[in-house]
Amino acid sequence: MNVVSIRIITADVESLVKFYEQITGITAIQYTPDFAELKTSTATIAIGSTKTLQFFGGENIAQPAENRSAIIEFLVEDVDREFDRLRDFQSYQIVQEPTVMPWGNKSLLFRDPDGNLVNFFTPVSKEAVEKFNPK
Repeated sequence: MNVVSIRIITADVESLVKFYEQITGITAIQYTPDFAELKTSTATIAIGSTKTLQFFGGENIAQPAENRSAIIEFLVEDVDREFDRLRDFQSYQIVQEPTVMPWGNKSLLFRDPDGNLVNFFTPVSKEAVEKFNPK
């Protein structure tokens, strides 16, 4: 089994698509006005409007901008460089500037326009580097 995608439900697809395009440098594939995907080499960020919930059993099964438990994580080459690049980008809110975590990743934590947590991280400890770059 493989994780293929994470889908974010939003009331403003256009804003979220623009945000994720800007932070990742990936152009979204906009299938309909209510659904888009940003594909990386390992997984996809899917963005669906609240209208798409009707296909999954009704609009009450998910609530946009209510995430309080998940973090969308991106492995980046240099988290400090990403932080410098994003400093002037006004569509997000910094939660934590680049900080080395006890498990060996240097992490930058911020929120997207819907309040979802996003983590850009770079492995810095020997163990973390080996975990993400096995030889």
